[in-house]
Amino acid sequence: MIVLYFCLVLVFSIVMNAIGNSLVLNFAKTLGIRNKNDVTVRWSNESKPSLGGVSMYLVFIVSGFVVSLILNEDLKLIENQYLGFLLATSAAFAMGIADDAYDTRPWLKLFIQIGCGIIFVFSDNTINLFNQIYLNNIVTVIWVVILMNSLNMLDNMDGIAGTVTLFVLISCLLILFLGTGFYLSIWSLLLMACIGTMIGFLIYNIYPSKLFMGDGGSQFIGAIVAFFTIKSVFQTGEWLETNLWIGPILAIVALTPAAADTLTVVINRLKAGKSPMVGGKDHTTHHLVYSGKNDGQVWRIFLSLSLMSTIMTVVVYYMAKSSVSLGMVIGLIYFLIVFSFLYYNTIKYPQKN
Repeated sequence: MIVLYFCLVLVFSIVMNAIGNSLVLNFAKTLGIRNKNDVTVRWSNESKPSLGGVSMYLVFIVSGFVVSLILNEDLKLIENQYLGFLLATSAAFAMGIADDAYDTRPWLKLFIQIGCGIIFVFSDNTINLFNQIYLNNIVTVIWVVILMNSLNMLDNMDGIAGTVTLFVLISCLLILFLGTGFYLSIWSLLLMACIGTMIGFLIYNIYPSKLFMGDGGSQFIGAIVAFFTIKSVFQTGEWLETNLWIGPILAIVALTPAAADTLTVVINRLKAGKSPMVGGKDHTTHHLVYSGKNDGQVWRIFLSLSLMSTIMTVVVYYMAKSSVSLGMVIGLIYFLIVFSFLYYNTIKYPQKN
């Protein structure tokens, strides 16, 4: 029965998001078109609807309603956390949609991102690393801001951000199962719904894409990933009753493709005297194209890295059960290997004008 519920939620979210994206494509002949005037920042030179995030959000809301009906009694126990989750992700989506429509100022986006982190804090969805509550609260807000910006930056080529996010969510679900057991819970069902939603979106976003997720989608999934990493991988130390810092290490491993890309871009832009927050065609994905690969090959590279990161997340988890120090070292070594590969590629194949 448990497997049946998970399968039903997964299939429901995939089908609903696929249908939603199909409707969006028919509706958005001119609405939500991306790349008319920003070809210096966006990779694709084609104008395509950037409303994929709308379908993501609507399916997420409907799936949340379905899950709440299935586990109504369990929901009452974590009602404050659940409401905080819905409020923060809704705020992220609204801010992203506003940015798609009006190209909002960076300070306003940062303000909303901080607000999403604060909502997590006040709804008891926080990272637990320190004895001082205020430090945990600060780290939580910073984590939310970093992920919302990182996944937004990674949304620069067909299928990349969606694929990375899909495997991060799968990593979160696996760690949640390993840490708490395979049973029905609000968070596990919602994770399954989000996984299905990403699959439904990727049907239309893998190269050659038919639509983009837009900032409405990238900011939304940033908040989603921030939340579920807090609820799963960051709690690994508590579940294993060992060093709490194994949680951040696992988060880095799961997010390796996104983290390596963001770190590479920040380093290169600072070296060039540019602001890390200004867009450009200088991401690791772009440099892979400069090396001679096409967009489809770049997507397959990031698909492989994402799959490997999920596998390594589980491997590091099991290592930490016997030796937390070994698990942490292996996790960091894996991240450094991937980062070195992507960073070296940006140096060997510089940006083309």
